[in-house]
Amino acid sequence: MTQRISRRDVLRLSGSAAALTVGTGYFSQLSAQESKSPNEKLDIACIGVANRASSNVNGVKHQNIVAICDIDDKYLTAAGEKFPQAAKYHDVRKVLDAGKSLDAVVISTPDHMHAPATLWAMQLGKHVYCEKPLTHSVAEARQVTELAKKQGVATQLGTQIHAGDNYRRVVELVQSGAIGKVSEVDVWVGKGWGGGDRPKETPEVPSHIKWDLWLGPAPERPFHGVYHPANWRRWWDFGGGTLGDMGCHYVDLPFWALGLKYPKTVWAEGPEVHPETAPTGLTVHYEYAASETHGPIKLTWRDGDHTPSEVQGHKVPGSGVMFRGEKGDLLATYGDYKLFPEEKFADFQPPEKTIPSSIGHYEEWIKACKEGTPTTCDFAYSGPLTEAVLLGNVAFRTGEKLEWDAASLKATNSTAADAYLSRPYRKGWEV
Repeated sequence: MTQRISRRDVLRLSGSAAALTVGTGYFSQLSAQESKSPNEKLDIACIGVANRASSNVNGVKHQNIVAICDIDDKYLTAAGEKFPQAAKYHDVRKVLDAGKSLDAVVISTPDHMHAPATLWAMQLGKHVYCEKPLTHSVAEARQVTELAKKQGVATQLGTQIHAGDNYRRVVELVQSGAIGKVSEVDVWVGKGWGGGDRPKETPEVPSHIKWDLWLGPAPERPFHGVYHPANWRRWWDFGGGTLGDMGCHYVDLPFWALGLKYPKTVWAEGPEVHPETAPTGLTVHYEYAASETHGPIKLTWRDGDHTPSEVQGHKVPGSGVMFRGEKGDLLATYGDYKLFPEEKFADFQPPEKTIPSSIGHYEEWIKACKEGTPTTCDFAYSGPLTEAVLLGNVAFRTGEKLEWDAASLKATNSTAADAYLSRPYRKGWEV
């Protein structure tokens, strides 16, 4: 009689018996639990519980939320009322240190904490759901991608719109040749996370905020209310501006439809580079070499005060994606698409549906955790997507046209880029 070996068995048997010391917390390499049956509930820890995180917590609340973690006591108390059985933590390291029974971790922190929390969880054999962008730096994205493959855990990036039917129909249109061979793509987002100088005031840290834990691996700096919540996205130490915030959502569509991965060159246009904050508007140019799935592709990203009102002579909404093909153009938003010229496509019949509807963005991941089935935004896909997105910021900050060698993770023509591909970590937060 053949005995079925679960994903968890593989992790335990292959595995990593070495202990991992991170900061002041000691993480013993735990034997992985048996995989859950489809009818069993996962034991999940949620790192971050408010604002954007609240949607992710809500997406998995029908499982067992056994631990919640946040640096803000007000947020933690409110979440604790919803999940009274969950253990409460301020420090992500202590969640994982205590997490012998954990099956999976949902990470919804500011960007600078994504990679440390994700890497530590996967090193312990935990399945991971992480908000976008996957990491704060390009090098971290590659590190996370490679570890996910090695550990064989179930992963999903928080690109929730990827599960929508409209994206699937757009991918089918592009791949069916409805607009012919695509050579250019425009992506734009009318949103602006940028600008500003470091505040000079140094107010006291509110009693409900654990500021040192909020900083985590980022450089030490005094507390100020300008950072928490949300506005941290403007600051290079914590986020990546509008491109870091929205790039994985909108660039996801051409990545999927055209089978993109690593760009050949990247360069950017914007205001003078500020040492502290992202620009209020940015244009990034990506060039992709021809592959088995597409010819050479030029992809242009624009955000903030660089957002266009027209693309290729077509009036466009505040955010969207325009595929330029030999036979016409295809405009896509989150919930709709349109073919141009309109008169040419007046009687157009879309191709047969070939991409099945998603069972749900969170449900894909939960099912994968239990059964080993694939997810559509696993780290094998979303790691390279994140790399490409974050390379736009690297190009902007260097002021150079980067010639990108993905295999060596280097811009072959720019030593200046090295300083922005990775980042230092505060003592106790190294990965």
